Amino acid sequence: MSLRELARVVQTSEVTVRRDVRALEAEGLLDRRHGGAVLPGGFTRESGFPQKSHLATAEKTAIADLAAGLVEEGEAIVVGAGTTTQELARRLARVPGLTVVTNSLLVAQALAHANRVEVVMTGGTLRGSNYALVGSGAEQSLQGLRVSRAFISGSGLTAERGLSTSNMLSASVDRALVQAAAEVVVLADHTKLGTDTMFQTVPTDLITRLVTDEPPAHDDRAATELQALADQGVQIAVAGASGSPGGDQVPARQQQHQQRRDVALPGPRRNVPGSGLRSASMLGGEQPTGTEQRGRVADMRRR
Repeated sequence: MSLRELARVVQTSEVTVRRDVRALEAEGLLDRRHGGAVLPGGFTRESGFPQKSHLATAEKTAIADLAAGLVEEGEAIVVGAGTTTQELARRLARVPGLTVVTNSLLVAQALAHANRVEVVMTGGTLRGSNYALVGSGAEQSLQGLRVSRAFISGSGLTAERGLSTSNMLSASVDRALVQAAAEVVVLADHTKLGTDTMFQTVPTDLITRLVTDEPPAHDDRAATELQALADQGVQIAVAGASGSPGGDQVPARQQQHQQRRDVALPGPRRNVPGSGLRSASMLGGEQPTGTEQRGRVADMRRR
């Protein structure tokens, strides 16, 4: 239920409901979600696409705007399934010479009419709840592929366990997408920070960058998780957002920032250039040549 609906039912303010929801979560009686609460048991349940598409929409838009700045003309990348990656795909339609490998029908649809953008889809079995291709067919079609970056989303992200999801088949395909990339970029809004779900997708030490939004001032769990991820060497880009329906407004401290801020990091790892955050246009680093990328994608298509 949303905080607004809870406040209406119990005839009190949303501020009071928000405080009570935090207390109930501490007792294990419910799980907080952005703008509302759900029954406990997030390790096994997963929301469908219609529900996900209405959650944290402003934050996802801001994250997609910032993540799109990482992609350069002529690159070959993989993009996983999810509502945030769908927003990213809409912005990638403006990048000429791009090759996008994906298992998501929504990502492919967003790029279907883009000029000079080539879309390569995996095989597999359609999973209707998130319009993604999964199973052994999807995983086998990714073998031998090598691209510059993977853009992946999920259901939860913690510094201890990394990115996770509630579905075994989705997790398995996402792992195959990650193995095909030189760098892994996770797209996750602040509501997923500190949330742990059933199946691990990407361990923390394989995550190159996290693109997220700034947690509200009262969300200590998300802020703590961000710092823990940074301490483990994950490069963190924080995008500004104007709030989302039914949720918290952007705090004043964020309104004083630009659309992104820098987080100091302990240093580079896995030969990723730089140790801190820079503007999106500078985050790319050296990439494999367009000829190498397209050759690998062509091999995949022939198989």
